[in-house]
Amino acid sequence: MKFLIILAACVCSMLVAAEVQVTADKFFADEAKRISIFEGNVTVIKEGDKLTAKKITIHFDEKKQPILYIATGDAKGNMMMKEKHYYGEADKMTYDPNKSLYTLEKKAFLHEIDTDKKVYGELIRVDQISGHYEVDGKGSAPVKFIFKVEDKKQ
Repeated sequence: MKFLIILAACVCSMLVAAEVQVTADKFFADEAKRISIFEGNVTVIKEGDKLTAKKITIHFDEKKQPILYIATGDAKGNMMMKEKHYYGEADKMTYDPNKSLYTLEKKAFLHEIDTDKKVYGELIRVDQISGHYEVDGKGSAPVKFIFKVEDKKQ
C-alpha cells in the first residue's frame, strides 16, 4: 500500500513538472536580479508551446521557477488553448506561466489554425485557461478579424 502511495505521488509530481528547453547563440544570467537573458536565434519549448525571438528574457522567483518570459525582436509562438492550435507574431510577446497568459504587443497577429480565424491588432491577450483572447487596436488602427464562412448553395 505504501508503495502505491509513493508511486502515485511520483506520477503526480511528474505531471505537474514540465520541462522547459531553451536554445540560443548567447546566454547571460544574473542571480541577484533572478533573470536569464538569451540572445540570437532563441527558441523556448515547453510541452506543446514553442516561442522564438531574437532575444528572450526569463524572470524567476525565489524558488528559481520561471514567472515571466519576455520575447522581443521578431517574436513568434505556437501555443495550445482549449485543444486548439494557435500561431502568433508580434514585436514583443510575453508569457506568464502562472496565469497561462500570453500577451502580444505591437503589430500583433494571432491565427487559430484549426478554424483559420485570424486577428490583428496592437495588443492581443491569450488566456490558455479560459480559452479567451482579447484584441485591442490601441487607437492606432482598427482591429481586424478574418474568418471563413461556408457558402451553402442549393
